[in-house]
Amino acid sequence: MAEQFDVVVIGAGPAGYHAAIRAAQLGLKTACIDAALGKDGKPALGGTCLRVGCIPSKALLDSTHQYWNMQHQFGQHGISFKDAQMDVPKMVARKDAIVKQFTGGIAMLFKANKVTAYYGFGTLQPGNVVKVKQHDGAEVELKATNVIIAAGSDSIELPFAKFDGENIVDNVGALDFTEVPKRLAVIGAGVIGLELGSVWRRLGAEVTVLEALPDFLPAADAEVAKLAAREMKKEGLDIKLGAKVSKAEVVPSKGAGKGKKKEVAIAYADASGEQSLVVDKLLVAVGRRAATKGLLAEGTGVQVNERGQVVVDEHCHTGVDGIWAVGDCVRGPMLAHKGFEEGIAVAELIAGLPGHVNLDTIPYVIYTAPEIAWVGKTEQQLKAEGVPYKTGSFPFAAVGRAVAMAEPVGFAKVIAHAETDRVLGLHLIGPNVSELVHEGVLTMEFNGSADDLARICHAHPSLSEAIHDAAMAVDKRAIHKAN
Repeated sequence: MAEQFDVVVIGAGPAGYHAAIRAAQLGLKTACIDAALGKDGKPALGGTCLRVGCIPSKALLDSTHQYWNMQHQFGQHGISFKDAQMDVPKMVARKDAIVKQFTGGIAMLFKANKVTAYYGFGTLQPGNVVKVKQHDGAEVELKATNVIIAAGSDSIELPFAKFDGENIVDNVGALDFTEVPKRLAVIGAGVIGLELGSVWRRLGAEVTVLEALPDFLPAADAEVAKLAAREMKKEGLDIKLGAKVSKAEVVPSKGAGKGKKKEVAIAYADASGEQSLVVDKLLVAVGRRAATKGLLAEGTGVQVNERGQVVVDEHCHTGVDGIWAVGDCVRGPMLAHKGFEEGIAVAELIAGLPGHVNLDTIPYVIYTAPEIAWVGKTEQQLKAEGVPYKTGSFPFAAVGRAVAMAEPVGFAKVIAHAETDRVLGLHLIGPNVSELVHEGVLTMEFNGSADDLARICHAHPSLSEAIHDAAMAVDKRAIHKAN
């Protein structure tokens, strides 16, 4: 007989574990199902974000950023050293330890909040029943008043570049190289491609990024994207736009005998015609798709769109009584923090409390060097929509703290409505902007104006002063730049 729960969550990634813990906090009997295993073969909660995404990539980005600064920045601080070396296995081991700490932390939180964890694959059946095929082969059925689908997403695999885990990899494989590849190609100049491309470039790899679109980072502010492209090329990333890959074949390395090293032969076309490239490793980072395959049995009534996403309304409800869906497997940006908020909101809605997520104020961050972050609309979007706007920008080169840190590259840009002065967007490129973007998020959530930002006292010296002066520049009254 199926065990009865108030809430059953399918998936323990960012959206799922937040939903489960919040539901349990609200007094609801809660279970959470997750199929993922860690590198040690044991269950590992936290989804892509904690295991093979946000957290491990930031660990490698931080390690390699420090190594890069030793070679390129420390001299101006008066710091000298000899023969700095990067121990790649030790760097990866540090990353793995951080991942284990956080995945284990979620297991502890489940226990503390009395969330029952099931390890295996969950399939939604008609009547709010979830069948769980556990890793030991046993099957259990859970009956729920409410089911929250939080199945997450998977890397998109190209038909002509199948993942082999060795030479052609997704983000998982690129996090676990045991040595620095001499030549690395990346298909896709999105967040994953740029971040992981930067990791291995800083350690000495020759990195070529092949992007099919003609524009670099089209979702970002055009000025931000232009500066980002320039700085990444300075770092050594060879970014080729309008490059459409048609073939990627693993072949023996030249001069290698049978069973020896292999390389990847890539064929692509750009504005100049047909091109070829040979590399040691290929990272395919062309996006992610909702992980809904095999999730829904016949007769549940839950709808899936052409992209494989579970169809939901503005409150993450599927239209089927008691069935909700959150995170990467539904509409909206595939971002962990968006999933966090949706999971909490749905748990609170189930408990009879208000719950809402404003998709217009979700911040976006790319953790390259310099960092890129934004919230709200870009100038190009507002022009297309015919919305009157005004802007103010301020360079980090004029911010005392940034110059003292030897990180003067970048700027802050505030976009406000031309008539109401309401902030419509904040766009940043520069040091630590992943932390600064939330000034824009908060201002927009409270329908604040550029003048509000300009009249708030910011600490001096701090990086946040760039936002203050950018807000002042909206009305041409910035003190530290010519208006």
